[in-house]
Amino acid sequence: MTGRDIAVTVGLVMCFFAFAALSIVLLQVLSALRELRGDLDLFESRVLPLMADLRDATDETREVVDDAREDLERFDRVLGSAEVVSTALADTSRIARTVITSPLIKTVAVVRGVSRGLRKFSASTATPNQAPQRKTRRRRKSGR
Repeated sequence: MTGRDIAVTVGLVMCFFAFAALSIVLLQVLSALRELRGDLDLFESRVLPLMADLRDATDETREVVDDAREDLERFDRVLGSAEVVSTALADTSRIARTVITSPLIKTVAVVRGVSRGLRKFSASTATPNQAPQRKTRRRRKSGR
């Protein structure tokens, strides 16, 4: 056997061991892939029902949010109407105060003047010899 034959034989033996090692590694990878497929099937069987529940919950949440949005818009319209009514009521109150106050003050003044005149007239006709007496009012002290 020559050196060349020994080198070829050693090369063949090394290729055989490398092929054997590669075959063992590939078998382990294949086993790991089978375990991964089983775990993935288990994961899928557990997650798919959860995904359906999650979709249902999302749909319900969307409906609740839409209802809340509609209620908020309705409340906003009611609040706007209440503001308009409040403003109109304040304006009406101001106008009524202006319209009623001036004639009321004038009416009170006329009634007061007429009552004073009647008192003076009745006092002067009751005792023609005496001068009319003037009644003075006493002011209250604020300290009581």
